[in-house]
Amino acid sequence: MARFTLPRDIYHGKGCLEELKNLKGKKAILVVGGGSMKRQGFLDKAVNYLKEAGMEVELFEGVEPDPSVETVMKGAEAMRRFEPDWIVSMGGGSPIDAAKAMWAFYEYPETTFEDLITPFNFPELRQKAKFCAIPSTSGTATEVTAFSVITDYAKGIKYPLADFNITPDVAIVDSELVEALPAHQVAYTGMDALTHAIEAYVSTLNCVYTDPLAIQAIEMVFDYLPASFRGNMDAREKMHDAQCLAGMAFSNALLGIVHSMAHKTGAAFSTGHITHGLANAMYLPYVIQYNAKDPIAAKRYAEIGRKVGLEGASEKSLINSLCKKINDFNKILGIPSTLKEFGIQEDEFKEKLPAISENAVGDACTGSNPRTIDPATMEKLFTCIYYGTEVDF
Repeated sequence: MARFTLPRDIYHGKGCLEELKNLKGKKAILVVGGGSMKRQGFLDKAVNYLKEAGMEVELFEGVEPDPSVETVMKGAEAMRRFEPDWIVSMGGGSPIDAAKAMWAFYEYPETTFEDLITPFNFPELRQKAKFCAIPSTSGTATEVTAFSVITDYAKGIKYPLADFNITPDVAIVDSELVEALPAHQVAYTGMDALTHAIEAYVSTLNCVYTDPLAIQAIEMVFDYLPASFRGNMDAREKMHDAQCLAGMAFSNALLGIVHSMAHKTGAAFSTGHITHGLANAMYLPYVIQYNAKDPIAAKRYAEIGRKVGLEGASEKSLINSLCKKINDFNKILGIPSTLKEFGIQEDEFKEKLPAISENAVGDACTGSNPRTIDPATMEKLFTCIYYGTEVDF
């Protein structure tokens, strides 16, 4: 038996933020990030729509990129004081991810963060509140997924939390919110969406329900990401839909080691944070080379190449075309091809390689990767990514 879970309602299209005024409840807490939604007027719009719905509204502002355990605990405390029956989060993946974790600690104050790290171990939510998510970037798709990523900065590790309980009740996918995104954010989030779709398609948990969503998302990213990057607003709208489709796919099929590696390297190096979507884009071609040594995975990657119209008469040539397509996109989008090019110092990389490799193998996303991997092999894979060498093992 398999399970396929999505939000109860997904509203999409320009202007659908207005659907907030149709939510039914008494109190809503609105969780947001660093201020872009306020500057662009969307925060005021959301507050006014919620008030039109007859709700008292409180704001929790300032969720940082890659939200911390500490921020989650502060938000949960604010919710316990205010006692909302709707948690509404608007912004990029960070405030929505943080709000999902806050939700658990609001309803179950005695729960510890360590309890939630175990995949699919959340207590039964919706005892006090429902959840509405409104994305302002086109990548994470956290508005339709059973996942949240929270960072423990003391340990330098990102923890992916996973449970169908935290799939939002309502998703509002309004492309007006992404029209002012800076180009680099369009690039990173767009490649994050592509990685979600590709990893979902080759995951060991792929199925007939997830495959069409993944393929449609891949086709749309290949068709629209460069134009979206250049500022074409029609393409931005298409990318906002594409990332949501990719999210529906991976929330149910799960992911693979591209995400395991990105989770465990994002906050690991002193030379600077590796943005999640950038890390995914950089790692993806190398992981495809590694996974394609597995015959079932090779067949799936070749199917992707064939379905999106890439050149190649054989599985191997189609896989090479897929990797080339991704590398070409990275060049167009200004994404480095190696960790060395990104700026990670060689000495620090070598020093931390065993630990990050072991942590990546232990990540929740590793279990559904199509080819198994151990820490020693992960070290070899990271080394290829650092120097830009071919994956031949």
